[in-house]
Amino acid sequence: MNDILKEISKIGIVPVVKLDNAKDAVPLAKALINGGLPCAEITFRTAAAEEAISLITKEFPEMLVGAGTVLNAEQVDRAVNAGAKFIVTPGFNAKTVKYCVDNNIPITPGCPSSSDIEAALEFGLDVVKFFPAENLGGINMIKALAAPYVGVKFMPTGGINAKNINSYLDCDKILACGGSWMVKDTLINEGRFDEIEALTREAVSNMLGFKLGHLAINCENGKQAKTVADMFTKAFNFPQEEIPVSYFCTGEIEVMKNGGRGTMGHIAVKTNYMDKAVAYLERKGIELDYGSAKYDDKGRMNFIYLKDEFGGFAVHLCL
Repeated sequence: MNDILKEISKIGIVPVVKLDNAKDAVPLAKALINGGLPCAEITFRTAAAEEAISLITKEFPEMLVGAGTVLNAEQVDRAVNAGAKFIVTPGFNAKTVKYCVDNNIPITPGCPSSSDIEAALEFGLDVVKFFPAENLGGINMIKALAAPYVGVKFMPTGGINAKNINSYLDCDKILACGGSWMVKDTLINEGRFDEIEALTREAVSNMLGFKLGHLAINCENGKQAKTVADMFTKAFNFPQEEIPVSYFCTGEIEVMKNGGRGTMGHIAVKTNYMDKAVAYLERKGIELDYGSAKYDDKGRMNFIYLKDEFGGFAVHLCL
């Protein structure tokens, strides 16, 4: 998989944008970046697409901008010359795919059938678009279609929204999802970029699902920890569970027997997708302590501390 597609995977959501006027490109890009999605697929369905890509890439070079609804090699050239970093096609056009592969241009062609997927494999591609996703059977269809193709990942687009996106991203066959619910034509054309930013932030929040896992209190020794744990049980009837390093009073309060990370203790924050959460935090300039990271038996990170304390508490991410 090429580096551009790896970056798209870390972002998780690709806003699919139709711009009727290039003047809207920069404020739209700013809204997406501020909302947490530094990525966009600008569709080549309008005359403004080429200029819009150029304006965004010049103003926000850190943004991952691609061209969608690309139908031929001539449009590929126009998009790439304007600054597009990846190409998306609605269907599988062998000539367009070959042109991109021969010129080392990342391309994700539409492949709604097994025949299309096998054609993509012939060109060495391992990521394909699935469109229109909901109309073609949604995530269940993708799972069925993906079964014979172990190494293939999908980017579904069409009918995906804030309510169903996690049902797609929960599947390990999904690289990322394309969606337009946060960048609707009416919002763009009416200049309602504050609403686009809010919808984008909401989409990211729904995807990552950050929530409190537990709060841990540092104690000097096991006796002190037991005393503190008993206080929670006496006051609130919280059941206790003892493990080698601590007492848990319900799943939300942990009392450490011999101290631990953080001046006062630590806070666990859960997320739906560790790789996307880590990338999101790093884009915000938050440093992570990779020496603390833990991984599952497939090499996937499932735990990591942030470097800075929050009010005397260390903070870690977990699933």
